[in-house]
Amino acid sequence: MTKQIIPTILVKTFKEVKEKIKAVENYVDWIQLDIMDGVFVGNKTWPYAEGKISDLKKISACGRPAVGWKTKVKLEAHLMVQNPEKVIDKWLKNVDRVIVHFESKIEDLENLIKKVHSHKKQIGLAINPETNCRVIAPFLEKIDLVLFMSVRPGLGGQVFEPEVLDKIKALREIWPKGDIGVDGGVNDKNAGKIFAAGANLLCVGNYIFKSENIKQTIEKFK
Repeated sequence: MTKQIIPTILVKTFKEVKEKIKAVENYVDWIQLDIMDGVFVGNKTWPYAEGKISDLKKISACGRPAVGWKTKVKLEAHLMVQNPEKVIDKWLKNVDRVIVHFESKIEDLENLIKKVHSHKKQIGLAINPETNCRVIAPFLEKIDLVLFMSVRPGLGGQVFEPEVLDKIKALREIWPKGDIGVDGGVNDKNAGKIFAAGANLLCVGNYIFKSENIKQTIEKFK
């Protein structure tokens, strides 16, 4: 397992998506796009607020042909949407990994996992703070990562909920080689405790993008 910092982009327009990718692309391997439909969570982000998924074709990454500018980073879509099965095909054409919420309305999760893997892409399961991690146990050998939400999904800039640390420890005991991520209120002050609990992926938004020196802020975690 490799420890990684994954900047998270929570914005309304594709213009902002591009700006934020450019701000961090030289310092990380992965970038997460926070996708909110205004139904599963109250907030709306790109492309539900403005634009369309196909805007991503303007970015050349991970084997996609050059249309606009190139980036070496891999893109993952954190789908905070009510019905991920209805939109998954479009995302699979444009990103390298999708993360769906266990709490969303998924009719056939096993089939969804198979579909994503058939496209040679990765899939992760996200769970909200109130969800017991035992519910995802049957899927652990079929997915690529688990993402623990350490805040209520929907808004950036929230305070980290430390209760998630015990959940991380419990999952790591039964899933010693899997990728475990944490998303919400993560900063360089609590990163050590999160890594020590067993997570290896830290998803960080405002703490990176609102800092005066993005490169130095990312390096604080390493």
